[in-house]
Amino acid sequence: MLKSFRSQNEIANEAIRHALKSLRKRHLLEEGAHAPAFIALSRPIVSQGSEWKEKAENLQVELQQCYKAQSRLSEQLVVEVAESRTSKALVGEKDAAITDMRKELTEMRDECSQLKMDLEEKIKSLELVMSENKELRAQLEQMTVKAKNAEAENKMLVDRWMLQKMQDAERLNEANALYEDMIGRLKASGLENLARQQVDGIVRQSEEGKLITGGQDRTVKLWDANTGSLSSTLFGCLGSVLDLTITHDNRSVIAASSSNNLLVWDVNSGRVRHTLTGHTDKVCSVDVSKISSRHVVSAAYDRTIKVWDLQKGYCINTIIFHSNCNAICFSMDGLTIFSGHVDGNLRLWDIKSGKLLSEVAAHSLAVTSISLSRNGNVVLTSGRDNLHNLFDMRSLEVCGTLRATGNRVASNWSRSCISPDDNYVAAGSADGSVYIWSTSKAEIVSTLKEHNASVLCCSWSGLGKPLASADRNGTVCTWT
Repeated sequence: MLKSFRSQNEIANEAIRHALKSLRKRHLLEEGAHAPAFIALSRPIVSQGSEWKEKAENLQVELQQCYKAQSRLSEQLVVEVAESRTSKALVGEKDAAITDMRKELTEMRDECSQLKMDLEEKIKSLELVMSENKELRAQLEQMTVKAKNAEAENKMLVDRWMLQKMQDAERLNEANALYEDMIGRLKASGLENLARQQVDGIVRQSEEGKLITGGQDRTVKLWDANTGSLSSTLFGCLGSVLDLTITHDNRSVIAASSSNNLLVWDVNSGRVRHTLTGHTDKVCSVDVSKISSRHVVSAAYDRTIKVWDLQKGYCINTIIFHSNCNAICFSMDGLTIFSGHVDGNLRLWDIKSGKLLSEVAAHSLAVTSISLSRNGNVVLTSGRDNLHNLFDMRSLEVCGTLRATGNRVASNWSRSCISPDDNYVAAGSADGSVYIWSTSKAEIVSTLKEHNASVLCCSWSGLGKPLASADRNGTVCTWT
């Protein structure tokens, strides 16, 4: 573009110079042409005056035309000069723009170089990350293989452990059969002295009307509640029986033992189905799900609560807490459990996640018992502060407090209960009495006195079934 502007200026200047030369040449020619005329005019020739005059006028006209042409050329020259200056200004502006663009181009080149350097660094970093990712993938594959191998090994160990447990149960059943045979021989020889064994205050009732008792003699006994006769005895427990429960289908009895484990018997055959091991201290409480005979929960003095699967025969979840648990109870939906602790608090847990859902201060001293109403809306707790509190299941707020002047809770595992119609509460006392309260009035409606020792456990079964109570001396009473 700069060259085109310069060529136009050169062409204009050349045209102006050519025009000036033409004018000069024409002027010289005219002077040369008019020179003889002037010489002739200088001569005194009178006869040629008119002719010369005419020629002079013509020349004057031509001269005026030349002046006009010169004037036009001068104007054209002025215009060309102005255009040339404008073109020079435009050329200057273009030169400045070209200079700026060259600077920008230099800056862009520098920036491009910097970007190339950054790109090379990013590529190197990406290659490093990709190599690390490849190494991590290789490690993940190795860990996956190890995990699969460990899972297979764990499954094999569980299978071996289950086989060993089954073999142990079979051996225990054989020992129980030998023991029963020995007892039969003793009875036949007239040496029976087992008419009265301690049950240590643990009594439960099945929906079929059977009483289930356990105690320090390391056996679990099933009684006919109508006749008071002993139906069967379950052997195999290696420690004192601290708590009992029966599945809702009445097929299995589960005992919590001071030997740090739980035993599961088949009621019909009297044989041990499972020995649930895992606690490291005495197991003081056990309960079974109210909607399924599969899940069992237990609490021990090792500060743990364990959830068991009876079909698999092992623990599926463990909850660890800083305060020992004295009592445990399933909710009606079988998804949560209540626990009563030595610190006096009542806690609600999710059995799948083991998460603490809620907590409330139930008693000033240790909680000894938890019982759920049949409708699942009320929870009864008893404590060493000699109070029996009724909690609303939905809000965990106290909706009633039961107390009596002579009522004293005898031990950390004294069990109270709610009647099948949810209208009454029964609790034993250290003076041998059984106190009955009305839940609606929170008043004592009856005091039952028959025991000669501390009453440790009360149990109510279905509607129309009697109340059963057990004392420290092993006496079980039924009340109608």
